[in-house]
Amino acid sequence: MDIILISSTGGHFRTLVNLKHFWEDKQHCWVTQKSHSTESVLKQEQVYWAYGPTNRNLKNLVKNLFLAWKIISQERPKLIMTTGAGESVPFIVIGRMFGSQVIFIESITRVEDISLSAKLVLPLINRLYVRWPSLKVRYPQAELIPV
Repeated sequence: MDIILISSTGGHFRTLVNLKHFWEDKQHCWVTQKSHSTESVLKQEQVYWAYGPTNRNLKNLVKNLFLAWKIISQERPKLIMTTGAGESVPFIVIGRMFGSQVIFIESITRVEDISLSAKLVLPLINRLYVRWPSLKVRYPQAELIPV
């Protein structure tokens, strides 16, 4: 597997879909939560459904940790590309244990600080992309994708 694409629903999901030019010609699969939008857009894709909600939900964190172990050990992705949110954390931790590289693309709505998910995995991220100069100043290791 070249890439595992991980996102929550909504804008996080739409951001990864909009990056299709990067991943469409590579062997890839998705990890996201079920919703009308994700099911309709990904009907022709290989998808693993994550457990949600993830916001400070310990039960789903543990479920997603086991799911991450199963998927990462089976697929052995070279790259994990994520826009967050909570479901990405266990996949990044397990993925790094298996040698995957990690790209984290922070939400355009994050102007003053990065998300809790990004903060939790910051030491494990190979590339952090932010959209606002204020975040680039605060996190010098980040790369700026101008709005």
